[in-house]
Amino acid sequence: MFTGIITDMGEVIDITKDGDTRFRIQTSFDMAGVDIGASIAHSGVCLTVVQKGADWYDVVASTETLNKTNLSEWTIGTRVNLERSLKMGDELGGHFVFGHVDCVTRVKAIKAVNDCHEIHVELPTEFAGFVVPKGSIALNGISLTVNDVRDGYFTLMIIPHTWDVTNFQFLKVGDTINFETDMLARYVAKQMALAS
Repeated sequence: MFTGIITDMGEVIDITKDGDTRFRIQTSFDMAGVDIGASIAHSGVCLTVVQKGADWYDVVASTETLNKTNLSEWTIGTRVNLERSLKMGDELGGHFVFGHVDCVTRVKAIKAVNDCHEIHVELPTEFAGFVVPKGSIALNGISLTVNDVRDGYFTLMIIPHTWDVTNFQFLKVGDTINFETDMLARYVAKQMALAS
């Protein structure tokens, strides 16, 4: 489980495709404190550390993961939002993020608004009921608040700090982005459906 608060921006430094796909990620994490088998969110995708060095580690992505996320588009040099999993007692600064990406969607527009950036993101039809104004969403693993929901898209306002420390700074119109709905909203919706 994660909070959607990005703690490092890593970089893909090697990709090996032999059956499943292995990514080598360079990081500023203190790798002495990262165990083999640890879970780390990679632009919102929970992956397991399978090998490590002083400033890098490897993760493996299955075909299912590649099909449901934007990891299939990663190349050498891709910048990746990283967050280590929560430990008991950690501060919950964002919202509960599980690293289980629902789908990918696309960036429709990016507009500078004073020092911030307003981003318009296509709203996947099958998840439209889980995206509400002032509700939580995770995009590329970042815990965000939805500003508004419009016909076929929703808007977000990205503050300068978030823009500067995440891979949002590299986004372009048309780019794919990993989309995870708020799990609590999903459970509420399911209970309401069962009650009706």
